[in-house]
Amino acid sequence: MFEAVEGMLAEHAELEERLAAPETHADQRLAKRLNQRYAELSAVIASWREWQGLVDDLAAARELADDPELAREADSLAERIPVAEERLRRLLVPRDPADSKDALLEIKSGEGGEESALFAADLLRMYSRYADRAGWSVEVLDSTGSDLGGFKSVTVAVKTRGAVEPGGAPYAQLKFEGGVHRVQRVPVTESQGRVHTSAAGVLVMPEAEQVDVSIDDNDLRIDVFRSSGPGGQSVNTTDSAVRITHLPSGIVVSCQNEKSQLQNKEQALRILRARLLQAAQDAAAAEASEARRSQVRTVDRSERIRTYNFPENRVSDHRTGYKAHNLDQVLDGDLGPVLESCVSADLAARLAALEE
Repeated sequence: MFEAVEGMLAEHAELEERLAAPETHADQRLAKRLNQRYAELSAVIASWREWQGLVDDLAAARELADDPELAREADSLAERIPVAEERLRRLLVPRDPADSKDALLEIKSGEGGEESALFAADLLRMYSRYADRAGWSVEVLDSTGSDLGGFKSVTVAVKTRGAVEPGGAPYAQLKFEGGVHRVQRVPVTESQGRVHTSAAGVLVMPEAEQVDVSIDDNDLRIDVFRSSGPGGQSVNTTDSAVRITHLPSGIVVSCQNEKSQLQNKEQALRILRARLLQAAQDAAAAEASEARRSQVRTVDRSERIRTYNFPENRVSDHRTGYKAHNLDQVLDGDLGPVLESCVSADLAARLAALEE
């Protein structure tokens, strides 16, 4: 398995030369992709060099094992090698090609009416605060609010501010958030103090660049209409909202948050590209009969992936068995351990598949 590093060394050296060339940085998208790949390879190579160094040191120490001090050093090295080896194995496991991408999140209210819309707003705040901790940016692309300040639906882009370590990009971290999230708490609209259950749905997609998805303008039907809801003086006075229908796939995307028709069109196209990329990935996975973790696209409480129980201050992930009584901290952005339980479970499954 470690033989693959040899090819990576050559690619790493080639990328280093390309990134040193001024013309590379004239294309910011190209530079970002190359930097991301360079960071991925750097992590693998650093881990490989650490492992190789420990192996060489152990061999040297064993040649002089008659020396008690070197014998103790050999024992210490022998204990460290399996740890370094496991770290390297994990880095070499084939990754989802989209793991290095930024992410688009769609959060929609479901069963529970106004309470579900308020919970959707809580989820958005949770992801936004987690993104802040990770050094990412969050951009609202489109939203439809509710009467009490929640969201019937909201779409955001979560983006890095530079190259990240393998597995550290927004999509790699957040892709397991796709599904139905169930909340158990006393709604603000409940006068009797009874605990209610409601749900909100989350869909996570890798953000697609123009080079990832080709869209023929002839395949699009673009309609404009007047915005509704918050947005300033232009609301209900100009046809600034945009609805784009991709005729071959039937995918429909609408955006109304921006004041100009052109801006709304650009945001809608970003979402459309992400949905088309996700659809292509799903189709490829199905054709190859690969076991792909599916995301629930309906907001049916029976298809929940996680429960947020306010009376017990408990968060439970139903796929990994993760459970903790720090719901208040999780909703404040301390989402790392919950996400890690999903990432670790997925990595263990992929490692097991390689060993079969």
